[in-house]
Amino acid sequence: MPRRTLLTNIGELVTNDPAPGRDGGPLGIIRDAAVLIEGDRVAWVGRTHDADGSRSVDPRPSEAAAGARIDGSIAFPTLEHVGGREDVAGVRRAEDLGGVGAVDIDVQVDLGGRSVIPGFVDSHTHLVFSGDRADEFAARMSGTAYEAGGIRSTVVATRAATEDELRARLAGFVGELHAQGTTTFEVKSGYGLSVADEARLVRLAREVTEEVTFLGAHVVPFEFREDPRFGATGTAEAALRTADAYLDLVVGEMLAACAPHVKWIDAFCERGAFTSEQSRRVLEAGAASGLGVRVHGNQLGPGGGVRLAVDLGAASVDHCTYLDEADVAALAASDTVATLLPGVEFSTRQPYPDARRLIDAGVTVALASDCNPGSSFTSSMPFCIAVAVRDMGMTPAEALWASTAGGAAALRRSDVGALRPGTRADLVELAAPSHLHLAYRPGVPLVRRVWAGGELIAG
Repeated sequence: MPRRTLLTNIGELVTNDPAPGRDGGPLGIIRDAAVLIEGDRVAWVGRTHDADGSRSVDPRPSEAAAGARIDGSIAFPTLEHVGGREDVAGVRRAEDLGGVGAVDIDVQVDLGGRSVIPGFVDSHTHLVFSGDRADEFAARMSGTAYEAGGIRSTVVATRAATEDELRARLAGFVGELHAQGTTTFEVKSGYGLSVADEARLVRLAREVTEEVTFLGAHVVPFEFREDPRFGATGTAEAALRTADAYLDLVVGEMLAACAPHVKWIDAFCERGAFTSEQSRRVLEAGAASGLGVRVHGNQLGPGGGVRLAVDLGAASVDHCTYLDEADVAALAASDTVATLLPGVEFSTRQPYPDARRLIDAGVTVALASDCNPGSSFTSSMPFCIAVAVRDMGMTPAEALWASTAGGAAALRRSDVGALRPGTRADLVELAAPSHLHLAYRPGVPLVRRVWAGGELIAG
């Protein structure tokens, strides 16, 4: 029998599952709430007075891992659920637990009136790398414009690092994510740019997440740029020939080596990286290999990235800083998510994307950290929420939804980003009475405890 954990006395529970009697519109807020976890899934959500447990403990992670059992029972006079939804396969619906009667509880936790939200879903990161680009950041703060070329310095450092060094650094970043409430995250390659190095990066990423993206089409590596076979350097024609030659490798041997370890393919469709036509070639090759499509687009200026993403049915197009009316209309008419990365604009002093414009047009918006050593070296989703509210025209509720349910949509996941019967038991307890404090108290470590798949992983 899976272990059952009951969380009670939740002052504000954000479910991202709106229903009659719940506040907060799309947030589906329940006041004075309780959550029943069975194994790694949410079994029930409702009000504390409908969950009459008899005892309360505050277990440390080691105690939970050891299977500490607290005898007690819980009665469910009423059950709150949303009818007509499909549950995750293999998980019983809430009413199957016994609508009225006692259910044995192994561990009960009183949250003392604090707020609980779904675990953050960070749908865009670059976590497998070596090296440091702090000097580049300092130069930008002194007036140097951001360009994609700095990626190559990280490629040099990453290629020189051992596998153990890369794995240890990746583990450190995963620990940062967990401590700040992120329970689901995507990881891209793109700092190897050779067959062996890209394969190594996606294999390491797959050790920590199932959401792995092959980004061989990040930039053209220096060994191709310096190859005299492609003509005199410095001309537009030579740059195109060089990029095309590199992409022969990307869509051939490199894709074949990486595809077994990844779920997604991405391309940096941007000036200084790859044209729309070159990006299409990469993305279509990945799709033909069974990979889902993601796109970096419209970050450094207007371009074809957004419309390419929509045309290919991409799950997400990320950055979306420079959009025209046709871009916005195309997104609004599609199911491609616009993933905004406020840490990038904070770190590069570029204009912030206009989230208000996208939301008002009906576009699905996600927030992600884009954690990487060059343009956004933050792993903090609470920080991204605060910046999005302050500088991108989002309300606190919209920013929270975008960083949880929005991120899940960008990964085409229905089992994370919300708290309803059947979803993964990924929850974040805030040291605050309301989700509003995530934007209201920027920079304050409000994440108190984190559960992922029903296990306490931080706090």
